[in-house]
Amino acid sequence: MKNSNKISGLLLLIMVVACVKNTEFNQPKTACNSGLKANISFAELEGLLGEGAVQIQEDLVLEGYVISSDKSGNFFGVLHIQDAPVNPVHGLVIEMDFRESHLFFDVGSRVLVKLKGLYLGKSGETLKLGGTFTSFGNVSVGRLPGLKVMEHVFLSCDDLTEMQPTKIIIPEIENARVNTLVQLEEVEFLQEELGQTFALPEEETGHILKDCAENELTLLNSGYADFQAEILPEGNGSITGILVKDGKQLQLVIRDLEDIDFIQERCPEIITEFTSTQIFISELADPDNNAGARFVELYNSASEPLDLNLWTLRRYTNDNTEVSSTIDLSGLIIGAEGTLVISPNAAEFELVYGFVPDLGVSTNSPADSNGDDNLELVDPFGTVIDVFGVVGEDGSGTNHEFEDGRALRNPDILEGNPSYTFGEWTIFNDTGDSGTTDLPQNAPEDFTPGTRD
Repeated sequence: MKNSNKISGLLLLIMVVACVKNTEFNQPKTACNSGLKANISFAELEGLLGEGAVQIQEDLVLEGYVISSDKSGNFFGVLHIQDAPVNPVHGLVIEMDFRESHLFFDVGSRVLVKLKGLYLGKSGETLKLGGTFTSFGNVSVGRLPGLKVMEHVFLSCDDLTEMQPTKIIIPEIENARVNTLVQLEEVEFLQEELGQTFALPEEETGHILKDCAENELTLLNSGYADFQAEILPEGNGSITGILVKDGKQLQLVIRDLEDIDFIQERCPEIITEFTSTQIFISELADPDNNAGARFVELYNSASEPLDLNLWTLRRYTNDNTEVSSTIDLSGLIIGAEGTLVISPNAAEFELVYGFVPDLGVSTNSPADSNGDDNLELVDPFGTVIDVFGVVGEDGSGTNHEFEDGRALRNPDILEGNPSYTFGEWTIFNDTGDSGTTDLPQNAPEDFTPGTRD
């Protein structure tokens, strides 16, 4: 009777164990292989590339280290490996139809890849191994069938290796190795993206990482990742991931949220909008012999350069009281005691004056006045810093007409003036009305773009 109870208890235990379906309870293990030896390097493998995908026919074995993981679902159907655990030079992707690969190939596993029978190809800068597929007669590297994976990818018998990401800053990201593990320091998500989730459901989603100097890089996330619905962290810190390249754009892909360590304070706000009364219009040109050589020159009398972010130059055509056209000066910096020349015809300007203007714009812009229009220089906060002419008054026959001539700011003027003052200017035209000089000007000899007279 006692033996019968023992047998019944044993059967019950077996039944309970058999019903456990949690993969964490008994993860599958892949037998290691101590007999395989690498006989080709990543660089030598790349040397085998041909036109399109090529099938490897030799008994070649490649050694690499696993850096990706599909555990959180941000990677799918790929295994990223690089050639060394520290300071890698090469990385590649193995395309495979093999789910839960992290249960077999942990991050840090040294693997040996039997290359014979695999297809080798390159997409942009990404070196790929896998099966093959044909589209419109073109053979490309595709996913290796799941049952074939274990025939080609083998674990070494080493313990897991600690993978040390290559530390890199965004301005030098182009120098980093694609498909290798990298780490960025002191980065954060854009302010306007905070509060969003890592990805839209079932959609690949990019979010912008930036450093404190406003350099940017895209973080790419899968809409099927376990952390898809998590909110982007608000802090600043380090992020580790695999550097990939889609066309010409470099992007970062993390394995899971443990790759993000944003516990520092965010970058201080960078103020790029400045005002100054020391920037003003210094020369306007409407050459009598060549309308294509028109230009506007601005001058900065300050002893330091100034960022023109959100500054604008407005034109009021003839007697209009509404703005006719505007030039956005954002992205330009005007040097200390330096000029900034704007041309509506950059090619003609270079041909006539012998150098490229600082900014080329379109015709009918504020830089393309025929001499009877009015201009305003406006700072980022909407304040008019300098003006030429009288808004609402056609310049013809007035003391602000420079038709077929030139309006030159007198050299003793060192600040802008929001009210037009004729005494600050020397004006040449083809009429000589209202105290102006009747002396048409010809390009290039009568003009000095880029030089404050």
